[in-house]
Amino acid sequence: MLLVYNTAIRIYYLLICLASLFNDKAALWLRGRKHQTIKHHNKSLWFHFASLGEFEQGRPVLERLKQQYPHHEIVVTFFSPSGYEVRKNTPLANAVYYLPLDTAANARDFISKIDPTIAVFTKYEYWYHFFRELNQRQVPLYIISGIFRPSQIFFKGYGGLHRKMLGFVNYFFVQDERSVQLLREINITNATDSGDTRFDRVWANAQQPKSIPFINEFKNGQKLFIAGSTWPADEALLVDLVKQYPDWKFIFAPHEIGEERVAALIKQLPQDKTLKYSQLESHISDPTSQILIIDNIGMLSALYQYADIAYIGGGFGAGIHNTLEAAAFGLAVIFGPKYARFKEARDLITEGAGFSIANERQLKSIAESLLNDNNALVKAGQSAQKYVQQNIGATQNIVDHITSQTSL
Repeated sequence: MLLVYNTAIRIYYLLICLASLFNDKAALWLRGRKHQTIKHHNKSLWFHFASLGEFEQGRPVLERLKQQYPHHEIVVTFFSPSGYEVRKNTPLANAVYYLPLDTAANARDFISKIDPTIAVFTKYEYWYHFFRELNQRQVPLYIISGIFRPSQIFFKGYGGLHRKMLGFVNYFFVQDERSVQLLREINITNATDSGDTRFDRVWANAQQPKSIPFINEFKNGQKLFIAGSTWPADEALLVDLVKQYPDWKFIFAPHEIGEERVAALIKQLPQDKTLKYSQLESHISDPTSQILIIDNIGMLSALYQYADIAYIGGGFGAGIHNTLEAAAFGLAVIFGPKYARFKEARDLITEGAGFSIANERQLKSIAESLLNDNNALVKAGQSAQKYVQQNIGATQNIVDHITSQTSL
């Protein structure tokens, strides 16, 4: 099985090389790894994240451990360029790297250089050679905010190698009791339902959000609908709402902000009523405009404080993006049909704070029931905020366990 795994890793690398000829993200993935220089560190705390969303999810634990152990260097790694490019200069870390390709030689070399005292991986990302090397060096490895499903390879008859990977982990902090039970079924008992650290992150953000004054100018006392992390399939449904609700303001924050993507979105909207963030002079908005396109990264989590309702994109593709950022501000959230893998989305629906739609007809129905009924909108938003508040505390549980079990 290890031979199959190693072969798959090399095939994946070759596919990335091929994709880099016409895909900017794949090119960044290759170029970033090729040109980075790994420095030598001493007894670092290593945090690995798949991408930007996982960084925000694991950030509360990183911040807490950095505060408790200020003399340890923090090393952060990313698998995806979308995480690395945004956070490569974060003041929370002494160094930020791309995670090298998972080969035995790369794992030995990288771990030798960063010299971790612990390794913390958030939610996803299981790499055999890196896990094995940490295990051989007796470096404690923790998975935080993990979540498991029966469909994953760990629980299949052919998943022996991947179950072996799990055996290299010192402790699993998972999001729900179902994950604990699944791990027990394959004889892994070093796991606890500690909750999801994203609740701590989004709650803290909602308590002290960054002010964006020009959004108030744009809003101009009207109701505001924010469409966050959207893709073309989401936007194709949303553009009609702009015409249907001329007394509402709309902000679109697309997941990808390349010029062609933004131009394609603007083409679908009333161009005489549409602004782009990058075109605002001195960040002074025009209150007569109805639509604002956010064509930069990093503003969305603070934008929600000005909204009255949110649509979260991704539900017509691989899966919805972060619903909790909006919910923490007391917003009802609407999203597409592919949400089953996301516990918080299922919970928000149960609480009457989340609404899934599969087509334009359903979107218009939900919008009509919420946008035309302020009491229903407020009630859904209150339920959303209450749900987030009731689920904070995972960070403290995780940090208490790590510090009690690990000598740093």
